Amino acid sequence: MEIVRETKYDRAGELKSFDETKAGVKGLVDSGVETIPRIFRLPEEYPTNTTAHANESNFDIPVFDLGKQSIDRKVTVEKIRHASEKYGFFQVVNHGIPVSVLDEMLCGVRRFNEMDTEAKKVYYTRDVTRKFVYNSNFDLYSVPTVNWRDTFLSFMAPNPPKPEELPASCRDIQIEYSRHVMNLGFRLFGLLSEALGLEYSQLTEMGCTDGLTFVGHYYPACPQPELTLGATNHTDDAFLTVLLQDQIGGLQVFLDNTWIDIPPVHGALVINIGDLLQVCRFTSSYLVVYALLIFFKN
Repeated sequence: MEIVRETKYDRAGELKSFDETKAGVKGLVDSGVETIPRIFRLPEEYPTNTTAHANESNFDIPVFDLGKQSIDRKVTVEKIRHASEKYGFFQVVNHGIPVSVLDEMLCGVRRFNEMDTEAKKVYYTRDVTRKFVYNSNFDLYSVPTVNWRDTFLSFMAPNPPKPEELPASCRDIQIEYSRHVMNLGFRLFGLLSEALGLEYSQLTEMGCTDGLTFVGHYYPACPQPELTLGATNHTDDAFLTVLLQDQIGGLQVFLDNTWIDIPPVHGALVINIGDLLQVCRFTSSYLVVYALLIFFKN
């Protein structure tokens, strides 16, 4: 009788081999991979969701028009307080950032990630002290399951990189978008301060607006999207996250024991209360990016 033994899985070796290509998940896709490597596969016991289940909820994502802030300021502050305490997130429109800037920012992220692989390798690093950091999964060697995404990041405040330290493919728009987000951040922290019953400038004076980390995620097309995720469930370890979605979708939030879709709204920004604001009685919600919803497209 022939005995078939399972080949030992060298996870550490697979992680190292993947990392050393410096090509990220996009490199796997470009190579024509049809079966995703084991490091990206969710364990069978991992709780997954479906679009149908997520859409069963009657929950409406709170959307606040900041253009009406001067007219209905008290109403706006109260709505933001309620959403921040109960849900930990909301969306804003008429926030002062031109839609053209939002669209160009999304294009900038795509342009960088769709550059020639050899050109991108120059920026690939796990040294977070670099002014521009590009890699796949910052926690690659410490998580049980690797996410199907590539990422670049820069610390845009308080000590931003020099323009020449950023790739030309996203340089100008990254600087412009970051400037707009900093201004929006001052407004949001002012409203959140008032929602907490504080003076408008209180959270800013505490240093909540001192730093800005720019993070651009890229989710390449996946041949087996049902087996992996773009981002496993997590909360954001910051004061506040300003999130710009493209129109493909896939973002979900965990509320009342159910994963709820956050459908993209063109021109809107998703505001997520981070872990550091929980001490102010606000809620930090779990987020996830579903492969099933987004990975059929580049």
